[in-house]
Amino acid sequence: MAESIRTFSLQWRILSLIIALLVYFPILSGSYFKPFNVSYDHRALIIAGKRRMLVSAGIHYPRATPEMWSDLIAKSKEGGADVVQTYVFWNGHEPVKGQYNFEGRYDLVKFVKLIGSSGLYLHLRIGPYVCAEWNFGGFPVWLRDIPGIEFRTDNEPFKKEMQKFVTKIVDLMREAKLFCWQGGPIIMLQIENEYGDVEKSYGQKGKDYVKWAASMALGLGAGVPWVMCKQTDAPENIIDACNGYYCDGFKPNSRTKPVLWTEDWDGWYTKWGGSLPHRPAEDLAFAVARFYQRGGSFQNYYMYFGGTNFGRTSGGPFYITSYDYDAPLDEYGLRSEPKWGHLKDLHAAIKLCEPALVAADAPQYRKLGSKQEAHIYHGDGETGGKVCAAFLANIDEHKSAHVKFNGQSYTLPPWSVSILPDCRHVAFNTAKVGAQTSVKTVESARPSLGSMSILQKVVRQDNVSYISKSWMALKEPIGIWGENNFTFQGLLEHLNVTKDRSDYLWHKTRISVSEDDISFWKKNGPNSTVSIDSMRDVLRVFVNKQLAGSIVGHWVKAVQPVRFIQGNNDLLLLTQTVGLQNYGAFLEKDGAGFRGKAKLTGFKNGDLDLSKSSWTYQVGLKGEADKIYTVEHNEKAEWSTLETDASPSIFMWYKTYFDPPAGTDPVVLDLESMGKGQAWVNGQHIGRYWNIISQKDGCDRTCDYRGAYNSDKCTTNCGKPTQTRYHVPRSWLKPSSNLLVLFEETGGNPFKISVKTVTAGILCGQVSESHYPPLRKWSTPDYINGTMSINSVAPEVHLHCEDGHVISSIEFASYGTPRGSCDGFSIGKCHASNSLSIVSEACKGRNSCFIEVSNTAFISDPCSGTLKTLAVMSRCSPSQNMSDLSF
Repeated sequence: MAESIRTFSLQWRILSLIIALLVYFPILSGSYFKPFNVSYDHRALIIAGKRRMLVSAGIHYPRATPEMWSDLIAKSKEGGADVVQTYVFWNGHEPVKGQYNFEGRYDLVKFVKLIGSSGLYLHLRIGPYVCAEWNFGGFPVWLRDIPGIEFRTDNEPFKKEMQKFVTKIVDLMREAKLFCWQGGPIIMLQIENEYGDVEKSYGQKGKDYVKWAASMALGLGAGVPWVMCKQTDAPENIIDACNGYYCDGFKPNSRTKPVLWTEDWDGWYTKWGGSLPHRPAEDLAFAVARFYQRGGSFQNYYMYFGGTNFGRTSGGPFYITSYDYDAPLDEYGLRSEPKWGHLKDLHAAIKLCEPALVAADAPQYRKLGSKQEAHIYHGDGETGGKVCAAFLANIDEHKSAHVKFNGQSYTLPPWSVSILPDCRHVAFNTAKVGAQTSVKTVESARPSLGSMSILQKVVRQDNVSYISKSWMALKEPIGIWGENNFTFQGLLEHLNVTKDRSDYLWHKTRISVSEDDISFWKKNGPNSTVSIDSMRDVLRVFVNKQLAGSIVGHWVKAVQPVRFIQGNNDLLLLTQTVGLQNYGAFLEKDGAGFRGKAKLTGFKNGDLDLSKSSWTYQVGLKGEADKIYTVEHNEKAEWSTLETDASPSIFMWYKTYFDPPAGTDPVVLDLESMGKGQAWVNGQHIGRYWNIISQKDGCDRTCDYRGAYNSDKCTTNCGKPTQTRYHVPRSWLKPSSNLLVLFEETGGNPFKISVKTVTAGILCGQVSESHYPPLRKWSTPDYINGTMSINSVAPEVHLHCEDGHVISSIEFASYGTPRGSCDGFSIGKCHASNSLSIVSEACKGRNSCFIEVSNTAFISDPCSGTLKTLAVMSRCSPSQNMSDLSF
């Protein structure tokens, strides 16, 4: 027996090695496809001589770790994507002029190779302006220090640097053989980004800049098409593309160009103090279906995975650390259901239509009603024979419609599109969701939770397990702390001093208060104030190292009452950035800190002009300079034990050590007990945190998918902290003794910080007999050969846990007329008594399962003549072995 085990073990190792070589051989060899060319006509991109209908998944590589990339790409492909799209982040790749960084999260070549090895294409948006809610729109801050520079216009210093960086990226891709004509995945590039929004601000120089940027890009000889988005005056050899919530009405500026949608906003970003956006899956699917219905050929989800603004990469003003974006894959890379699954079904339906979509130069239009219409695509298929596909749309926001098409009757829900891959049978309707719903559970990192029921787990979570009972503390000096300070007559602009090396800039001046001033205040009241015409993002005012007050805003007037004592007083102003401006014209002039005049009012002899005072400046924090957040340097600081009853203090550093949670589920820090600051784990900067409450009003109790979407529709989380959980990638964690360091600005309680895991712990499915047959059945040999009618196929519920998890229990199952939704199913008047046993047998212990919604599957008809639905609520738990069943 021992010998057979050893033999099996050796065989398994050899098999694993072979699999690894097969997976990584393309990466090592640099060849992913047989070399092919990409061109285009008015209808579509032409890849290897064939028109293609393409679905693209937006993923920004620095917003994830390299260890996450493969899974994100795989889930994008599983979800039906043909292409991955990403920006290139100039300030990440060239943080110091002439010094390039292509390592870690900025290893662009590795990211592109992983895309190629997965069999997907890449749309690389070099820009180099990206917007993207990214710090300074992707521009390196050193760029603004170049004499005479003006960004994004016909300005020689800017054009020189822009061309140098774009050339660097194109050459890097060419040297790595990553263009399609070299056997790589890159099929399209982008120059500039949404310049049409600001072009008028630059007048004729803006128009000249557009022509220069296009000519410069084309002159690099990349050998693939170039795109400009939101650029109606894009030159002839550049494709202009659409960005927005809806692009079905978009037409490019030339009949020779295809209709491309480079940014389909499937959610929205979030600001500190804001509610959380949510775009319904039904509306998003409607927008995408309408785009392909009306002649579109390339559509990219911005974002398919949003990720995390690690470190200080979030843009401004005031964008939060999470960049979840309500994307199909959430911040941690977990599927957001039903959005991910509903879109997967949509993509499958579009792919079924692709032979007809590429065969026709333009659709045939047919009006079906006052707000109903059909677009029909037909022609000769590639393999011979005629092909036909149709899209039936009901753009009425309120009412369903019954329409006649090709002699058959169809019911169209409001604000929906039905897709007919054969011009007869409906494969998909955007408003009918058959995909599962996942409920994310956030669990304290304690092993015993794994064996609890869902109800026990929720109750038990009230008794949170905190990260550590032992904390160390260190006071950050208030004011000037180091020898590298300097003095200047007048107030300097924040970025000119910090160069964005830190969020923080100290300003110190001496204020002399006479006995007459004291007498004046005793008589008239203490009403001296610091008054500044305009400031951004955070200003903290100290007098003699005591905090007088704080002001938060974006270019707002600052008025802060202060109290002085007789004699000399130190007035300290601390300006802070919370993400640099990432959008708009003249970014190089935006800056930070103060604008206009600053004065000190209320003195007996009149106001003091602070703008002309002598100020001493200090960039950053002492703890930052000493790098006390790193594993290498934290022990050099003079930490002291923090007592459990210590009062919250401002400007404190805290540290502790913790062990990671067991398993592979994403890890988060819950920092709800803290105020505002930054956090590091093992020296890795996980981002800014801020326990700021969102507005109480504005969130909808119910979310109606019908009608045009905007970022204020269907929001959630009103009256709660905008963000409390912060992603800590598993790859940043050690098996034990992980260093956590926080800098706290406003006061918090680190003893109540907890480490938790996030998982799609609960899955629900709800599908009726009237739903459409599974899309996977359209591709079976029986249907293709004509031996099976698609109408004879029953719908089904599909449950699918995340990888490494299995369905551990079925909490509810009812075939009949169940009531409620995922968080509250109940048995209705009609119920098959064997529902739970049938579903449990099909699903328990498996990673995924399919349950047919039919009387046959449940052996009998529980209520003849009644439309029946199968509703299931299940629980996923970590798998205990590698032999999980799935089919």
